[in-house]
Amino acid sequence: VSLLLFSVSYLSFCISVYTILSKVHSDRNVYPSAGVLFVHVLEREYFKGEFPPYPKPGEISNDPITFNTNLMGYPDRPGWLRYIQRTPYSDGVLYGSPTVENVGKPTIIEITAYNRRTFETARHNLIINIMSAEDFPLPYQAEFFIRNMNVEEMLASEVLGDFLGAVKNVWQPERLNAINITSALDRGGRVPLPINDMKEGVYVMVGADVPFSSCLREVENPQNQLRCSQEMEPVITCDKKFRTQFHIDWCKISLVDNTKQVSTFQEVIRGEGILPDGGEYKPPSDTLKSRDYYSDFLITLAVPSAIALVLFLILAYIMCCRREGVEKRNMQTPDIQLVHHSAIQKSTKELRDMSKNREIAWPLSTLPVFHPVTGEIVPPLHTDSYDNTSMPLMQTQQNLPHQTQIPQQQSAGKWYS
Repeated sequence: VSLLLFSVSYLSFCISVYTILSKVHSDRNVYPSAGVLFVHVLEREYFKGEFPPYPKPGEISNDPITFNTNLMGYPDRPGWLRYIQRTPYSDGVLYGSPTVENVGKPTIIEITAYNRRTFETARHNLIINIMSAEDFPLPYQAEFFIRNMNVEEMLASEVLGDFLGAVKNVWQPERLNAINITSALDRGGRVPLPINDMKEGVYVMVGADVPFSSCLREVENPQNQLRCSQEMEPVITCDKKFRTQFHIDWCKISLVDNTKQVSTFQEVIRGEGILPDGGEYKPPSDTLKSRDYYSDFLITLAVPSAIALVLFLILAYIMCCRREGVEKRNMQTPDIQLVHHSAIQKSTKELRDMSKNREIAWPLSTLPVFHPVTGEIVPPLHTDSYDNTSMPLMQTQQNLPHQTQIPQQQSAGKWYS
């Protein structure tokens, strides 16, 4: 397990590596500096010795091991500390930039290793004692976006050392420190496609004690700003010093100069939308007078209830006490109209009774003669023995006594009746 503190000076940069070897369930103390990148590697080889050996003697153990890290007493880590492990067969890495607010306060991180083959665990505590840095904060800070790197690749000491060396050549500072490293996925980036070994990208922030070089300032030129707006690569003279190993996206570089104190005070010009000064705020007294809500109760509930009750009584009197009824209606109706109405009801009832008792078959004229599909003649539904004379298709004309006879003409030209 290694703790890497990266610090680069004008002549050379030094990388302090603390290797702590101890048994499981023991506390480990590390001493990072505020504002300087902190890296702690959780090596799988170290924890393999804490788990049972492989079933077959002589075989090399390659158990899948994962880690869980959290602040003691809490389910997650502090806000400045991050953890990454790509696969159960790779080492885990704790990294981040401690803040000044945590200086002097020991941070205890619980580290639990899980063996995915045997389901056993091993745990120990990592005590982070954050120390204050004399040269912190560095006034000039630059953040680079490297497109061809992942965060765990950039955290390696040799890769980060090569990058700081390239930055030192183009910036020429007296003191240079790696402040923070952030994955592009934590900045809202998308997961790259698994083709051509594409990388997710990583942001690296470095700080120095001298102003930015002319090479870094070239990205602020109007020509380069126009090319960035058109999604084209800007022309940077020092890009060749990074291009051999690092692909820098110069359109995403951020330069921060903390020496320029930007005044946030703005004079307030009173006008439309600005409320006048109301003076000093005076809160209400602690001793409030008691209030009688009886009158409010009467106005809110009693009065509407009384009005509703009166309306209910009026409606009940109209609906129940002033009904005319059937007898009064019949008394006001003429007798001849009542007789006609009674006769219509009686005739309607007789017709309905007759229609219920009707058992005569349908006339043959209402039945189909030809089949609708084949066109064949359809036999009658009634058999030959069926007496169809009981309901003829057309009633024969009979000379009834009260019927007027139509005169017929004879051949002699005389009319007879």
